[in-house]
Amino acid sequence: MNEVPPPTPAPAPKFATLQEALTAHGAPLDDAIVAALDKYAQIVWEMNQSLNLTRHTDYDKFVARDVLDSLALAGQLKPGDEILDLGSGGGVPGVIIAILRPDVQVSLCDSVTKKAKALEEIVHRAGLSIPVYHARAEDLLEDFRYHAIVCRAVAPLKKLLTWLAPHWASFDQLLAIKGGKWVEERNEARHFGLLNDLQLRKEVEYTTPGNDHPSVVLKIWPAGRKEP
Repeated sequence: MNEVPPPTPAPAPKFATLQEALTAHGAPLDDAIVAALDKYAQIVWEMNQSLNLTRHTDYDKFVARDVLDSLALAGQLKPGDEILDLGSGGGVPGVIIAILRPDVQVSLCDSVTKKAKALEEIVHRAGLSIPVYHARAEDLLEDFRYHAIVCRAVAPLKKLLTWLAPHWASFDQLLAIKGGKWVEERNEARHFGLLNDLQLRKEVEYTTPGNDHPSVVLKIWPAGRKEP
């Protein structure tokens, strides 16, 4: 009888600590911020065992895919800004921005019940003071006003701008993380007339490990309004 070979052991993590991963990716941070980010990551990874919140379950992927994107967005905000993270999912970028930039006010929203409840637990266990709304952003914009809406991996620009079109009086700008297809998305939105009364500018371009194309932060605001 042939012996069954022992299972292949899982590969060792690339980095033993979050600060190691941050330093390797050129983004070392203050120890207090690293501790808060680490606590958040550990909570998400624990909850991820029963909920599908993220595929970035080690320090390398967490930094390369989540922290670097959030840093790019955080750099576009002013002290005191009130922002809404549209489609927060497992808390990226909103929770990370709240940790990186305690001088801004972050709100989270997700229309999926399971995700909104998970966000409430994450925020509570992380000891963060961040409101979580189980709602569509469009509904929130009927009652609240924000300096910026931020989002990542929620929808193509055509859908985003269609959703937000009636609500530009309720926020100053949209800051969206996009990947290599952002030009195609911009052209599609332009084709459907969704950019006719808006300004769009690529504010930041940066590379992330494992991606063939740079990521960008797109800034979009009404054409007749002073630039935020």
